[in-house]
Amino acid sequence: MGVEVWLLLVVGVLMALAYSRWRHSYWSSRGVPTPPIIPFLGHIHALFLKGLKPLLYENEVYSKYGGSTFCGKYEMFRPILVVGDLELMKHITVKDFDYFTDRRNFTLTNEGDDVMNDMITNKTGNEWKTLRSIMTPTFTSGKMRGMYPLVCDKADDLVSFSLKEAANNPHIDMKHNFGRFTMDTIASCAFGIECNSFENENSEFPKAAASFFQLTWKRKLSIIFLITLPKVFKFFKLRFNPPSLDFFAEVVKETIAAREKGAKRGDFLDLLMEAGKDNPEKKQVLNYKSILAQSILFLIAGYDTTASTLAFASFFLAKNSTHQQHLRKELQGIVKEHGDLTYQGIMEAKFLDACLLETLRLYPPAPMLERQCTKDYQLPGTELKLHKGDIVQFPVWSIHHDPKYWPEPNEFRPHRFMPENRDNITTFTHMPFGLGPRNCIAMRFALMEAKVALGKMILAADLQLAPGYEEMEVEFGVGILRPKNGVNLILKPLSEE
Repeated sequence: MGVEVWLLLVVGVLMALAYSRWRHSYWSSRGVPTPPIIPFLGHIHALFLKGLKPLLYENEVYSKYGGSTFCGKYEMFRPILVVGDLELMKHITVKDFDYFTDRRNFTLTNEGDDVMNDMITNKTGNEWKTLRSIMTPTFTSGKMRGMYPLVCDKADDLVSFSLKEAANNPHIDMKHNFGRFTMDTIASCAFGIECNSFENENSEFPKAAASFFQLTWKRKLSIIFLITLPKVFKFFKLRFNPPSLDFFAEVVKETIAAREKGAKRGDFLDLLMEAGKDNPEKKQVLNYKSILAQSILFLIAGYDTTASTLAFASFFLAKNSTHQQHLRKELQGIVKEHGDLTYQGIMEAKFLDACLLETLRLYPPAPMLERQCTKDYQLPGTELKLHKGDIVQFPVWSIHHDPKYWPEPNEFRPHRFMPENRDNITTFTHMPFGLGPRNCIAMRFALMEAKVALGKMILAADLQLAPGYEEMEVEFGVGILRPKNGVNLILKPLSEE
């Protein structure tokens, strides 16, 4: 190539670098610290890392570059404000929630993804508020009590299946079994659908749900492309979700059709279908597509988060026999007092609650939370002004592992959450279900479901780590933390001891 061509190339590269530097001056020009920036990429390279490395990188941002107060990042050229200061978090998620009612919105244009646009997690403004008010009554104490016998039945199936499997194998994958339990439970409680995942090893329900959360390279590139180039993603109508979403859509459509013919159960689906009948405003928000979307969301979102939490909890209890024995003694006392593991008893199980809350601290399902600014906002106590559309992130993982708030943060210590120690927990440092009015709407159901499954399992068997599986491998999947290669345990029936 001639000198002129080389000169043009050099000039082109320099101009591109200058443009990148200018785009990446958004935070520095406003006095906000940022971690070292990679030209063009910003900080999005962390998404390409494996296992826990993306979270370890975010922890570095939190501890070294101002994230524990606030600092700036870039998803290529899009600015993101990371806020780790607890008082600022309180303002953004609670006190000044009117400025941050929305999450980041992903409008998908592929026909196969259309249902996701109507999910409550993707709704904004008044539509979100109306949907939230309609769905909230599903998870009252009365509804929980009504669902409890169904949850117990599925937990009994889980225990029976796991013990039979343990009798014929040196160890079993409890993540796999907990996934079948959560799918059967949600399908039964919310839709009256019997998946029979334990009876049918080839059941489509858990297989479809598991494939939804598999983070292949194709899926990871799709996520990165959607985040960094959303307009291009929409223009070419690229598909975000795997075909497994279509399976759940068809199942819910068939169930809705059956309910319209008169087969009522008074469950989650019936509540949604009845909500808009006599209220034109609600009916406009909660149309057929919206009912379909919320139903699919409940099935998918509740599957892996609870299954992974149960898998992590069983691993920690297998690794810490003293805690396991303490929990078993508490549960045996409840059975002795109530005659069974009743709803009242399970709600009174303080150490069981503490074990799950400590598990959720160590491995929060969503290690990063987001809010989107809906109108210009002055960050309290600072000179920084956020503009409409700005994204704010809260580093959940880093706060949950900050020794300033949690002594020996990497140790499994359930006693942190016992009633006598609750006053030692700093507000806004434990947020596995989110914060403020936009927290997880199904939190109470998920905790009840997890308590029943873990409680019955601990009463039935002694959990031990399988040789060669003494350490936990974790992957950061489609927005959630999950065990990478399952959780392999040895189950010893207590009746044999």
